[in-house]
Amino acid sequence: MDSREAASAVAGWASLLADDTRATVCLALLDGRAWTLGELARYAGVAASTLSQHADQLVAAGLLVQHRQGRHRYLRIDGEAAPLIEAVAAAAGHRPAPTRSMAGARRRHALAHARTCYDHLAGTVAVAIADAMTERGLLTWRHGLSLTTDGVAWLGDLGIAISAADSRRRPALRACLDFTARRPHLAGAVGAALCHHAFTSGWITRIGTSRAVTITVAGRQALMRHLGMEEQSLRQPRAD
Repeated sequence: MDSREAASAVAGWASLLADDTRATVCLALLDGRAWTLGELARYAGVAASTLSQHADQLVAAGLLVQHRQGRHRYLRIDGEAAPLIEAVAAAAGHRPAPTRSMAGARRRHALAHARTCYDHLAGTVAVAIADAMTERGLLTWRHGLSLTTDGVAWLGDLGIAISAADSRRRPALRACLDFTARRPHLAGAVGAALCHHAFTSGWITRIGTSRAVTITVAGRQALMRHLGMEEQSLRQPRAD
Protein backbone atom coordinates (compact mmCIF):
# COMPACT_ATOMS: atom_id res chain seq x y z
CA MET A 1 0.00 0.00 0.00
CA ASP A 2 1.49 3.35 -1.05
CA SER A 3 1.17 6.56 0.97
CA ARG A 4 -1.91 7.76 -0.92
CA GLU A 5 -3.73 4.48 -0.39
CA ALA A 6 -2.74 4.50 3.27
CA ALA A 7 -3.97 8.08 3.65
CA SER A 8 -7.29 7.15 2.09
CA ALA A 9 -7.67 4.17 4.44
CA VAL A 10 -6.86 6.28 7.52
CA ALA A 11 -9.29 8.98 6.42
CA GLY A 12 -12.00 6.36 5.92
CA TRP A 13 -11.60 4.92 9.40
CA ALA A 14 -11.41 8.40 10.92
CA SER A 15 -14.68 9.43 9.28
CA LEU A 16 -16.39 6.29 10.59
CA LEU A 17 -15.19 6.81 14.16
CA ALA A 18 -16.13 10.50 14.04
CA ASP A 19 -19.77 9.44 14.51
CA ASP A 20 -20.82 9.09 18.17
CA THR A 21 -22.99 6.02 17.59
CA ARG A 22 -20.32 4.14 15.64
CA ALA A 23 -17.66 5.07 18.19
CA THR A 24 -19.95 3.91 21.02
CA VAL A 25 -20.45 0.56 19.30
CA CYS A 26 -16.72 0.03 18.78
CA LEU A 27 -15.89 0.88 22.39
CA ALA A 28 -18.64 -1.42 23.70
CA LEU A 29 -17.34 -4.32 21.61
CA LEU A 30 -13.90 -4.01 23.17
CA ASP A 31 -15.22 -6.48 25.76
CA GLY A 32 -14.31 -9.14 23.19
CA ARG A 33 -17.79 -10.65 23.07
CA ALA A 34 -20.24 -10.89 20.19
CA TRP A 35 -23.32 -8.68 20.63
CA THR A 36 -26.60 -8.95 18.77
CA LEU A 37 -27.72 -6.02 16.67
CA GLY A 38 -30.58 -5.41 19.11
CA GLU A 39 -28.27 -5.36 22.12
CA LEU A 40 -26.01 -2.80 20.47
CA ALA A 41 -28.98 -0.66 19.42
CA ARG A 42 -30.28 -0.55 23.00
CA TYR A 43 -26.82 0.20 24.35
CA ALA A 44 -26.26 3.03 21.87
CA GLY A 45 -29.79 4.38 22.35
CA VAL A 46 -30.79 4.23 18.69
CA ALA A 47 -33.32 2.30 16.62
CA ALA A 48 -32.30 -1.13 15.37
CA SER A 49 -32.67 0.05 11.77
CA THR A 50 -30.29 2.94 12.44
CA LEU A 51 -27.77 0.68 14.13
CA SER A 52 -27.98 -1.76 11.21
CA GLN A 53 -26.87 0.97 8.81
CA HIS A 54 -23.94 1.91 11.05
CA ALA A 55 -22.99 -1.76 11.44
CA ASP A 56 -22.96 -2.27 7.67
CA GLN A 57 -20.42 0.55 7.32
CA LEU A 58 -18.21 -0.74 10.14
CA VAL A 59 -18.23 -4.28 8.75
CA ALA A 60 -17.43 -3.06 5.24
CA ALA A 61 -14.46 -1.10 6.61
CA GLY A 62 -13.12 -4.14 8.48
CA LEU A 63 -13.62 -2.68 11.95
CA LEU A 64 -16.31 -5.22 12.86
CA VAL A 65 -16.89 -8.87 12.01
CA GLN A 66 -20.39 -10.29 11.75
CA HIS A 67 -22.03 -13.68 11.63
CA ARG A 68 -25.65 -14.75 11.52
CA GLN A 69 -27.22 -17.42 13.65
CA GLY A 70 -30.88 -18.04 13.02
CA ARG A 71 -32.63 -14.69 12.97
CA HIS A 72 -29.91 -12.99 14.98
CA ARG A 73 -27.06 -10.93 13.57
CA TYR A 74 -24.00 -10.99 15.81
CA LEU A 75 -21.24 -8.39 15.71
CA ARG A 76 -17.81 -8.34 17.32
CA ILE A 77 -14.72 -6.16 17.03
CA ASP A 78 -12.02 -7.23 14.60
CA GLY A 79 -8.97 -8.47 16.50
CA GLU A 80 -6.56 -6.16 14.67
CA ALA A 81 -8.86 -3.14 14.99
CA ALA A 82 -9.38 -3.48 18.76
CA PRO A 83 -5.96 -2.18 19.93
CA LEU A 84 -6.15 0.68 17.46
CA ILE A 85 -9.49 1.82 18.85
CA GLU A 86 -8.17 1.59 22.41
CA ALA A 87 -5.12 3.62 21.38
CA VAL A 88 -7.28 6.28 19.71
CA ALA A 89 -9.37 6.53 22.89
CA ALA A 90 -6.18 6.97 24.92
CA ALA A 91 -4.77 9.60 22.58
CA ALA A 92 -8.07 11.49 22.62
CA GLY A 93 -7.97 11.62 26.39
CA HIS A 94 -11.29 9.74 26.70
CA ARG A 95 -12.86 12.42 28.88
CA PRO A 96 -16.48 11.33 29.37
CA ALA A 97 -19.17 13.69 30.56
CA PRO A 98 -19.47 14.04 34.34
CA THR A 99 -21.65 11.37 35.93
CA ARG A 100 -24.83 12.50 37.60
CA SER A 101 -25.41 9.46 39.82
CA MET A 102 -23.50 7.33 42.29
CA ALA A 103 -24.21 4.26 40.14
CA GLY A 104 -22.62 5.97 37.15
CA ALA A 105 -19.59 6.95 39.20
CA ARG A 106 -19.18 3.37 40.41
CA ARG A 107 -19.34 2.04 36.84
CA ARG A 108 -16.72 4.54 35.71
CA HIS A 109 -14.38 3.72 38.60
CA ALA A 110 -14.80 -0.02 37.94
CA LEU A 111 -13.91 0.38 34.25
CA ALA A 112 -10.88 2.52 35.04
CA HIS A 113 -9.66 0.02 37.63
CA ALA A 114 -9.88 -3.23 35.65
CA ARG A 115 -11.62 -4.18 32.43
CA THR A 116 -11.18 -6.25 29.31
CA CYS A 117 -9.81 -4.73 26.11
CA TYR A 118 -10.89 -7.27 23.49
CA ASP A 119 -9.08 -10.42 24.73
CA HIS A 120 -6.66 -8.94 27.28
CA LEU A 121 -6.79 -6.99 30.54
CA ALA A 122 -6.77 -3.20 30.70
CA GLY A 123 -7.11 -0.52 33.36
CA THR A 124 -4.86 0.55 36.21
CA VAL A 125 -4.53 -3.04 37.44
CA ALA A 126 -3.32 -4.21 34.02
CA VAL A 127 -0.76 -1.40 33.89
CA ALA A 128 0.38 -2.35 37.41
CA ILE A 129 0.78 -5.98 36.31
CA ALA A 130 3.02 -4.87 33.42
CA ASP A 131 5.05 -2.75 35.85
CA ALA A 132 5.41 -5.62 38.32
CA MET A 133 6.51 -8.03 35.60
CA THR A 134 9.09 -5.51 34.43
CA GLU A 135 10.42 -4.93 37.96
CA ARG A 136 10.81 -8.69 38.43
CA GLY A 137 12.75 -9.06 35.21
CA LEU A 138 10.00 -10.98 33.43
CA LEU A 139 9.67 -8.36 30.69
CA THR A 140 12.18 -6.24 28.83
CA TRP A 141 11.40 -3.05 26.94
CA ARG A 142 14.75 -2.84 25.17
CA HIS A 143 14.44 -3.04 21.40
CA GLY A 144 10.69 -3.47 21.80
CA LEU A 145 8.61 -5.33 24.36
CA SER A 146 9.38 -9.02 24.92
CA LEU A 147 9.47 -11.73 27.56
CA THR A 148 12.79 -12.53 29.17
CA THR A 149 13.95 -16.10 29.75
CA ASP A 150 12.67 -15.74 33.32
CA GLY A 151 9.37 -14.48 31.95
CA VAL A 152 8.92 -17.54 29.76
CA ALA A 153 9.69 -19.78 32.75
CA TRP A 154 7.26 -17.78 34.93
CA LEU A 155 4.43 -18.37 32.47
CA GLY A 156 5.29 -22.06 32.38
CA ASP A 157 5.21 -22.28 36.17
CA LEU A 158 1.69 -20.82 36.11
CA GLY A 159 0.65 -23.35 33.48
CA ILE A 160 0.13 -20.68 30.83
CA ALA A 161 0.94 -21.92 27.34
CA ILE A 162 0.94 -19.83 24.16
CA SER A 163 -0.31 -21.86 21.23
CA ALA A 164 1.86 -21.96 18.13
CA ALA A 165 -1.14 -20.94 16.01
CA ASP A 166 -1.76 -17.86 18.15
CA SER A 167 1.91 -16.88 18.00
CA ARG A 168 1.89 -17.15 14.21
CA ARG A 169 -1.17 -14.98 13.65
CA ARG A 170 -0.12 -12.06 15.87
CA PRO A 171 2.78 -10.74 17.96
CA ALA A 172 3.56 -12.75 21.09
CA LEU A 173 3.60 -9.56 23.15
CA ARG A 174 2.56 -6.02 22.36
CA ALA A 175 2.15 -2.84 24.39
CA CYS A 176 -1.38 -1.41 24.22
CA LEU A 177 -1.81 2.18 25.40
CA ASP A 178 -4.37 2.24 28.21
CA PHE A 179 -6.95 4.99 27.77
CA THR A 180 -7.42 5.58 31.50
CA ALA A 181 -3.88 5.20 32.84
CA ARG A 182 -2.35 6.61 29.62
CA ARG A 183 0.42 4.03 29.99
CA PRO A 184 0.82 0.61 28.33
CA HIS A 185 -0.72 -2.67 29.40
CA LEU A 186 0.01 -6.07 27.82
CA ALA A 187 -1.68 -7.28 24.64
CA GLY A 188 -0.82 -9.86 22.00
CA ALA A 189 -0.79 -13.62 22.52
CA VAL A 190 0.76 -13.33 26.00
CA GLY A 191 -1.72 -10.67 27.13
CA ALA A 192 -4.63 -12.81 25.91
CA ALA A 193 -3.26 -15.93 27.62
CA LEU A 194 -2.83 -14.08 30.92
CA CYS A 195 -6.39 -12.77 30.73
CA HIS A 196 -7.77 -16.23 29.92
CA HIS A 197 -5.81 -17.73 32.80
CA ALA A 198 -7.12 -15.05 35.17
CA PHE A 199 -10.73 -15.86 34.23
CA THR A 200 -10.38 -19.65 34.34
CA SER A 201 -8.43 -19.55 37.62
CA GLY A 202 -11.05 -17.36 39.27
CA TRP A 203 -8.67 -14.42 39.71
CA ILE A 204 -11.13 -12.07 38.02
CA THR A 205 -14.87 -12.06 37.38
CA ARG A 206 -16.89 -9.87 35.07
CA ILE A 207 -19.11 -7.20 36.59
CA GLY A 208 -22.55 -7.62 35.04
CA THR A 209 -22.52 -7.28 31.26
CA SER A 210 -19.94 -4.50 31.10
CA ARG A 211 -16.23 -4.71 30.27
CA ALA A 212 -15.41 -4.08 33.92
CA VAL A 213 -13.96 -6.94 35.97
CA THR A 214 -13.28 -7.28 39.66
CA ILE A 215 -10.17 -8.83 41.18
CA THR A 216 -11.32 -11.62 43.49
CA VAL A 217 -9.75 -12.49 46.83
CA ALA A 218 -8.05 -15.44 45.11
CA GLY A 219 -6.82 -13.10 42.39
CA ARG A 220 -5.38 -10.60 44.84
CA GLN A 221 -3.60 -13.37 46.72
CA ALA A 222 -2.21 -14.85 43.48
CA LEU A 223 -0.94 -11.53 42.13
CA MET A 224 0.60 -10.65 45.48
CA ARG A 225 2.30 -14.05 45.62
CA HIS A 226 3.46 -14.32 42.01
CA LEU A 227 4.28 -10.66 41.30
CA GLY A 228 4.73 -9.07 44.71
CA MET A 229 1.92 -6.60 44.02
CA GLU A 230 0.43 -4.56 46.86
CA GLU A 231 -3.09 -5.51 47.91
CA GLN A 232 -4.26 -1.90 47.95
CA SER A 233 -3.48 -1.50 44.24
CA LEU A 234 -5.67 -4.51 43.47
CA ARG A 235 -8.72 -3.35 45.39
CA GLN A 236 -11.29 -1.38 43.45
CA PRO A 237 -11.32 2.22 44.74
CA ARG A 238 -14.55 3.55 46.17
CA ALA A 239 -16.53 6.12 44.21
CA ASP A 240 -17.10 8.87 46.78
